[in-house]
Amino acid sequence: MALLAVLFLSVPLARAAEPDPADWAGLTAKARGETVYFYAWGGEPRINAYIGWAADQVVAKYGITLKQVKVDDTSSVVSRVLAEKAAGQTSGGAIDLIWINGENFAAMKREGLLLKEGWADKLPAWKHVDVAGKPTVINDFTVPTDGLEAPWGMAQLVFIHDTARLATPPRSLAALLDWAKANPGRFTYPQPPDFHGTTFLKQALYAVAPDRAALSAPVTDASFSAVSGPLFAYLDALHPVLWRSGRAFPQNSAAMMQLLADGETGIAFNFNPAAASNAIANGELPETVRTYVLDGGTIGNTHFVAIPFNSSAPAGAMVVADFLMSAEAQAHKQDPNVWGDPTVLAVGSLPADEKARFDALDLGIATLTPSELGRTLPEPHPSWTTRLEQAWSARYGVE
Repeated sequence: MALLAVLFLSVPLARAAEPDPADWAGLTAKARGETVYFYAWGGEPRINAYIGWAADQVVAKYGITLKQVKVDDTSSVVSRVLAEKAAGQTSGGAIDLIWINGENFAAMKREGLLLKEGWADKLPAWKHVDVAGKPTVINDFTVPTDGLEAPWGMAQLVFIHDTARLATPPRSLAALLDWAKANPGRFTYPQPPDFHGTTFLKQALYAVAPDRAALSAPVTDASFSAVSGPLFAYLDALHPVLWRSGRAFPQNSAAMMQLLADGETGIAFNFNPAAASNAIANGELPETVRTYVLDGGTIGNTHFVAIPFNSSAPAGAMVVADFLMSAEAQAHKQDPNVWGDPTVLAVGSLPADEKARFDALDLGIATLTPSELGRTLPEPHPSWTTRLEQAWSARYGVE
């Protein structure tokens, strides 16, 4: 029996016929009436509201029912698809569409958990994706996407300060340390593995790494040792002058932003360049708040949607992914009163009526223009994320 089990597991899983975006009329006809279960992080009400708006649009336009399943940690979604594959469930999976990037995409690609290569770059809306200007739309944390996921939005780390309290903020990690020492308790960052907290660690890596090229390759003991020494020397100097002397950390970006709003801290940061404008518009931050970036650039990436190999509604999922890339959906998403998430499209390539959607947007009083955002630093290879989080936890042991 054990031998039979081994033989069974060694046979490649058969897949049902997959929809072909080249036959878009046929695909949309097949998708009509399908229900697409979209597993997406549910921690931000504005994002949830945007997904609800998208659901209204796709049911009206295509007859597709889109249901958001709110998750706290995308890695749990990856584990569920992996468990379905291990059980031989090649169709009828619980998950049809996933909001994903980084190490979770790398894991799903490595384990063969995604729909066939080359569907995303064959969608009708793909022709306006800014591949040349935004290369992370085809390279997810250095891992080639190979058409396995469709770009949904852009992100870049920005720092936030209240000009009424801090007129000239520090524009480098070294200057931030000096400022924190001169203003103890006025800075903090979310506790890793919170996404924003880990991003701060990666930004610090760029500041202290003796060889930045090592960050684009899979982490090794040697490369981590070379980088972790300078990184933890920096953090060891920073932590004693953090909020609560580095003995406690905010759990997420929202908590960090609240500390700024309450005047407990003087600097915060966010991965959405429009976050401060959003907060001002909603009365959460004063109108004197502005954003800035560090000299030399800040980390940026693309976030995507992907379809599991055993999706119950792959045609419907493709139609939803295409709609999310459309000028209509991208412009609505970039509105800071809605979400403020930057577009993946090359706006200049759009037809005049669609370009007008973006031209009409007021990005908000605290949102930097694309030129002001400056240089975007690429995400390190996904393997660095886990290694950094483990080392941080082992060293600082904050519960």
